[in-house]
Amino acid sequence: MTIFFIAAYVVCGAYMLLNFKSDIHMLQQNSYRISRYWRWLEQGNFLPARKLVAIALIFLLMSTLLRPELNVLIAAIASLVMCRPILTAKHKKPLVFTPRVRRIYSVSALLALVAAVLTAVFCGMPGDKVGFYDGPAFTVSVMMLVTVVSPLIVIAAVWLLRPVEAHINRRYWNEARDILKSIPSLKVVGITGSYGKTSTKHYLHTILSEQFETLMTPGSYNTPMGVIRTVREMMKPYTQVFICEMGAKQKGDIKEICDLVDPACGIITAVGPMHLDTFGSIECVRDTKFELADAIPPEGFVVVNNDFPQAASREVRNTECLRYAVNNTEGAAYRAEDIVYSPEGTTFTVVTPEGERIPFVSSLVGECNISNLVAAIIVAMRLGMAADRIQLGVRRIQQVEHRLSVKRTPGGVTIIDDAFNSNPVGSKMALEVLGTFKASGRRICVTPGMIELGAEAEELNEQLGRHIARNADIAIIVNEVNRDALVKGILDEGFDKSRLHTVTDFAEAQRLLSALLRPGDTILYENDLPDSIR
Repeated sequence: MTIFFIAAYVVCGAYMLLNFKSDIHMLQQNSYRISRYWRWLEQGNFLPARKLVAIALIFLLMSTLLRPELNVLIAAIASLVMCRPILTAKHKKPLVFTPRVRRIYSVSALLALVAAVLTAVFCGMPGDKVGFYDGPAFTVSVMMLVTVVSPLIVIAAVWLLRPVEAHINRRYWNEARDILKSIPSLKVVGITGSYGKTSTKHYLHTILSEQFETLMTPGSYNTPMGVIRTVREMMKPYTQVFICEMGAKQKGDIKEICDLVDPACGIITAVGPMHLDTFGSIECVRDTKFELADAIPPEGFVVVNNDFPQAASREVRNTECLRYAVNNTEGAAYRAEDIVYSPEGTTFTVVTPEGERIPFVSSLVGECNISNLVAAIIVAMRLGMAADRIQLGVRRIQQVEHRLSVKRTPGGVTIIDDAFNSNPVGSKMALEVLGTFKASGRRICVTPGMIELGAEAEELNEQLGRHIARNADIAIIVNEVNRDALVKGILDEGFDKSRLHTVTDFAEAQRLLSALLRPGDTILYENDLPDSIR
């Protein structure tokens, strides 16, 4: 075998292995679940541009239009070129090389190398033939074929690793369980909801930290393994309160976390049409969120947001249920009243079941934030904190990044950042906040719309478009995924078409804004699509 062919095999093999990085990245963003990853692939993501190039190279390698050596050279050069975008790609949420990712990558690479090496050994020598085809060219075409079907190889690796992952997860589960049991005085507060749970977690942590040694799950560590990692790596023997955010995309997800942490009390912030593509129905969303309430012992309590009909109508009989509301106050034991917004924040009053009226001052804006604050305040009260300490904690709460946070630039532009995760209720409230800035300058909304809404996606994005038209002076619609529904909703309200702009991505939106912005303008960034939405 000549040095030329060895070099070509190395280059093409390196691209073949590097190609798995993109596949495993998307697998990670789909929670390592084969069913979700497969749905993502079915949405037109199985054959991105570079895989189409690989298919073209296979046809070239199998053709007789050029000499086999030249075909192999072209394939090697193309492989080298295609490595660069994989290595330099920028992602909103980069691939995290966890031990699990390394295991999946190793098994995927091993399967690919076995196919490539066996082909090279048995028919990759100069002069070898596979039927009518040149041996080295056939070997390189096998490597290109591996890059085309790499998602299937990654799925096979996940399937082969299932027993290993189950063993590792069970060991980590038992370790976390032992740690929790070793702190008998620990109180676990579970927080779930279609939206608002992360903000509520931060608010409650700030308030309780005025009196208790408190730990919360960081970031979006709201899966079973995220909770396990938090307990194993961050729990201290002297921790008094553990605030555990609980996320879910299908029935049983909340129960799985509850079985681990045994929550003494909980908060259900909302029941709405989120992740309907995996839940299937709003009723399934409700039942899953209330798995938290069902896990609370009789001596505990659960705090439920009555502003959501699906939550308000769901009975809780196994433990004390404390309902709160900003709007649907009928049947709510706790109410938020006298809400006054200003550019500096919000003042409001919490009315308790005994009729006590406790005033609060916060730097937060938006009805959704006030609702989340009320839930945190109720838990703090029930855990024995005095009103003055709770008031101090509420004053100290800072806006959670990308969740309706307000910033002002040196150039006189106000930025309302609500980019983390848009939902029907939160987006409407964010736009209403934008609408209050009409005296200072033009109001600009930049959004790609909402995702994971199942069959209701088009209707809900049309509604979002109508809210944009009522509260914004300029609309910039990003990406194509929800463009038609958003534009229809905006124009149905009689919005001036000259003030409606559509762009392909946020980079183009930023270039447009740099030309449009004037001092005094306010920009609302409403949602930011994940890397898995293209």
